[in-house]
Order: sequence, then structure tokens, then C-alpha cells
Amino acid sequence: MRARRVIAAASVAALGVLSLAACGKSAPNIAAYVGDTTYSVTRVDGIYEEVQAKYGEAIRQRAAQGGATPAPEELRSKVTRQDVVDLLVSLDLGKRVAAAKNLQVPDEISPQQLEQSLEVPASTEYVKLWGEWIDLLQVLNQQLPPAELSDESLLAVYDALTKTGAIDGGMSVADVRQAFGDGGFVRSATALSAALEEEAGRVHVSINPRFRNVGVPSTVNKGQMPIFYSLPYINEAGPVTDISTLEPLPSSDAPSAGGPAPDEGTAS
Repeated sequence: MRARRVIAAASVAALGVLSLAACGKSAPNIAAYVGDTTYSVTRVDGIYEEVQAKYGEAIRQRAAQGGATPAPEELRSKVTRQDVVDLLVSLDLGKRVAAAKNLQVPDEISPQQLEQSLEVPASTEYVKLWGEWIDLLQVLNQQLPPAELSDESLLAVYDALTKTGAIDGGMSVADVRQAFGDGGFVRSATALSAALEEEAGRVHVSINPRFRNVGVPSTVNKGQMPIFYSLPYINEAGPVTDISTLEPLPSSDAPSAGGPAPDEGTAS
């Protein structure tokens, strides 16, 4: 199974997150609490640093074959620590939703299938976690009833995609509706976000302020090319928060991909 066919799922985060201080969980060495599970900053750093080290080595080896020397910025993967936290928290919540619904999640997607699309070596924990996440996404998207296609959900996906540079900004709601076709991938995304929001509230999710702008790792295909992005969470009242009002982490680097609107025909 080709990677571009299995990662054409889009999803939106809906995490009812609390600050660590607000709920009495304020350990600075903890990146996230999800129920009784903790994710340490050390683990986040380890996953991130492994990506950077192995990515840099792969670039050096490739350049050496052509007798070139890569610039320092070419040795840095676009993956950020926030991406790691998004993946860990979303995977945890998604597994809890699947378990509560007695859903079986097959192990179908290998790291090797995702290596080229993610532009990260398959041997990293980051890519292995992505393989688990795609397997889980496919099951949840099949089992959760599609949500209503609202203006808010359309704009949430659209705004997130524009932040990656994948599509142009400044479109009206009507134009976005036309570009996204029947919006099937947005409906699935909104349904998943509602399920994750409910689970986050049930188990009490707490995020270190360094990583508070949590989003679900998301993909949608634009032709043959997958676009990776992260959507801002939806608060308990429903409206999507304005991500532009939140301070980004210094290490955040938005992935760049230019071109027209995503190909609705390849999204699910």
C-alpha cells in the first residue's frame, strides 16, 4: 500500500486542555498529563533530537554522494517539539476513544511507508508513532459518524492549511466551500475533534504552557503530495480559537508547500 493512499485523512484537534497550574499539576519537567499517563519533557526532547540527528545524517550522506556540503539550515528537519507533543497526546486520546468503543486497530502502516512523505528516517520513534496514528485515524474515521459541514469547521481546516503555505489565504467562506467540494474530509475531521474533546474532558488533560497550543497531527492530499498540518483545538464552547492570537514556540517552523487547494478526491 502506497503511503500517499493511506495518509489522505484529515483531522482536527478538539482538546479541552487546562494549564498545569490551574489543575495543581505544575511539574516543569512534564510536557503533558493525559489521565493517569504523563509525558515528560525529556521524552519529548529525546524524540525531537533523534529526528534532528538522523535527518541531518541522512542529508549529509546524500550530499556527500554528490560531492556537496549542505548548509547548516539544510540539516534541520521541519519537525518541532510541538509536533511531538501533538502526536503523543492525540495518539493517547485516540486510543482511549477506540478502546471505549471496542474498536480493533490493525497494525497495517509501517514506518517505511511514511518515511518519504514525512521526510524523516523510518528508524525514528517519531515515524513509528505516526504509523500507529495513521492506523488509528483510519479506524476512527470509518467508525465515527461524519459531522455537519459548518462554516466554522471549514474555516478551521482552511486556516490551518494556509498557515503551511499549501493554499492561498484570503478566500471567502463560499470560495472555500467550492474549493473543498463536498467537504468529506472536513466532516470526518470535525467528528474526530468532537470525540477527542469529549475524551480529553473525561480524563482531564493538562498541558505544559510551553506546548499549550495543541493540535491533532493532520494530513490531506494535494494531488499526489500529502500536506501535513496541525489544527488548533476547539474550546468547550465550540468556536475554533484564533491561533494567530497565541504565541508560537520559538522552535516552531511551519512546513512549506505552495500550490492550489487540496485535492478533495484524495481526502477521507
